[in-house]
Amino acid sequence: MEPVVKIENISKSFGSGNKKVEILDEINLSIEPYQLVALRGRSGSGKTTLLNLIGALDKPTGGEIYIEGNPISKYNEKQRSELRRKKMGFVFQSYGLVPLMTVEENIEFGLRISGVPRAEWADKINESIELVGLSKRIKHRPFEISGGEQQRVAIARAIATKPALLLADEPTAELDTKTAFSIISAFQELVKSRSTTIVMTTHDPGILEIIDHVYTLEDRKIAKEKQEIII
Repeated sequence: MEPVVKIENISKSFGSGNKKVEILDEINLSIEPYQLVALRGRSGSGKTTLLNLIGALDKPTGGEIYIEGNPISKYNEKQRSELRRKKMGFVFQSYGLVPLMTVEENIEFGLRISGVPRAEWADKINESIELVGLSKRIKHRPFEISGGEQQRVAIARAIATKPALLLADEPTAELDTKTAFSIISAFQELVKSRSTTIVMTTHDPGILEIIDHVYTLEDRKIAKEKQEIII
């Protein structure tokens, strides 16, 4: 099968001249379908930058990124927006919830803008809410729940559409240990059921221990990796 994401010689810098800052330097990486992949690295190592490039939220300085075989660096904004809407789900460090909408309505809003038929909304909302353990909060608004619960709503909204590719930036950072592991378990179930491919960033050593595919960003490159051993 063709990789969901193929990264070829990707570089990224900001600024120019004496103020130029190199963030990524000729990164190469292939992510196969139905994998849960973690990017690790110190603060400033380029994890979020690489995630944004994969998600067509930013453009590389050099190299190419292929999503399901299609090169995306030359896409115009309309094409990039369409790609994100149809193929991707996002979990950001800022939750991005609509303040006056309930938990249920926030997830419904995500389904609506992704073009999911209305007849499927109820089932998808209930399934995603159960996966993150927030069934008792479905009628609450963001200001009525904790930061960790808001993060779980953001995760539920992202996974409700069953995107081909889910990109999650530190999705467990605001969660207690028990809840964090339950979210990773939900991610693993999505991958196992062949629903989606997930790329996430994390620095949590406990989480990294249970993820089979881990890549470390160091000195602007992928320094080492942990791959699943198949016996």
